[in-house]
Amino acid sequence: MVANKASSIEVKKINRNVIYKFLYKHDPISIQEIAYTLNMSLPTVTQNIKELQERDLVIETGLFESTGGRKAKAIAYNSLAKYAVGLDVTRDHIGIVLIDLSGKVIKNERKQYPFVNSREYFEGIGNLVKHFIEDCKIDKSKILGVGIALPAILSADRQTVSYATVIDFKGGSVKSFSEFIPYPCALSNDANAAGLAEMWVDGNIENMAYLSLNDSVGGAIIIGKNIYPGENQRGGEFGHMTIVPNGRTCYCGQKGCVDAYCSAKILSASSNGSIAEFFRLLKLNREPHKALWEEYLTHLIVTINNLRMLYDCNVILGGYVGAYLDEYIDDIRELVARRNTFEVDGTYLHVCKYKLEATAVGAALQHVENFINNV
Repeated sequence: MVANKASSIEVKKINRNVIYKFLYKHDPISIQEIAYTLNMSLPTVTQNIKELQERDLVIETGLFESTGGRKAKAIAYNSLAKYAVGLDVTRDHIGIVLIDLSGKVIKNERKQYPFVNSREYFEGIGNLVKHFIEDCKIDKSKILGVGIALPAILSADRQTVSYATVIDFKGGSVKSFSEFIPYPCALSNDANAAGLAEMWVDGNIENMAYLSLNDSVGGAIIIGKNIYPGENQRGGEFGHMTIVPNGRTCYCGQKGCVDAYCSAKILSASSNGSIAEFFRLLKLNREPHKALWEEYLTHLIVTINNLRMLYDCNVILGGYVGAYLDEYIDDIRELVARRNTFEVDGTYLHVCKYKLEATAVGAALQHVENFINNV
């Protein structure tokens, strides 16, 4: 009897989650259509929708045109029912965003805040998060948690940092942040977070190699909509592929890494550290920016082609540089096609859709994804 009751509760929970996920991925739809599409009884769907409405997770958005009888109500998930905060921790800055359940950025800030592995630094981050949420005027009970993206390799359980050279945080723990942040905290690798955000905004992508062209180059491998972390959590470390044997010294100590040739700093160093200013001057055909760009492209093309040969899937260009590549993508596609052994075009190559704070958004999406899977 007890077992039957438990299984009944479990079935009910599964049905509720199936219905909620269905609504999350669809435009407003009628209860009748939900029941028909999911092959569920109308009473089952109606009861679950009622429970979801009571939790403010589902809303009525209007009425459909009548087909002869009563007009059916249009049902949709409520994207403003919950929110998540994301942090992009870099060597010199903190990016912070608030997103709703759809992944839409409600508010974002970026502050100069050099990383220091000290209690004072983490306390400052905690205060920053608290003030940011207060400024957003969001009910604190609606905050799912805070995702924290780091330029570091994490342990398998993502609780500690196993490798970090960009910031001095090797051996660091999520507890350093959670001591001062009064919400559930979760760590993620910065490039993996950005890759997750990119996959989220384009629901059609199943597999992709995401190349993050920030001040340090990273990446993410996504297979079947899941991040492939690798056996040692080092999957997607594209910045440390060798493209020039015995070439320039990388910050990791090796020579000829992608990072030494494709970092955003290679470009922004010529324009007082501003990547926006670099691309403005490039548009004007200024030197040395034009020559610098042409040299940068030769190495970027090799890197992109290597990723295509390795993974045979879409390649997405993101990060600080990726955000400016929309008007250059046709030229880049033509260049990668010339190097490709099998294909005559570069249509597999795309520019990121998130132009701003993709890493922080991806960090926050961890909490959204967990919530959706457990409604």
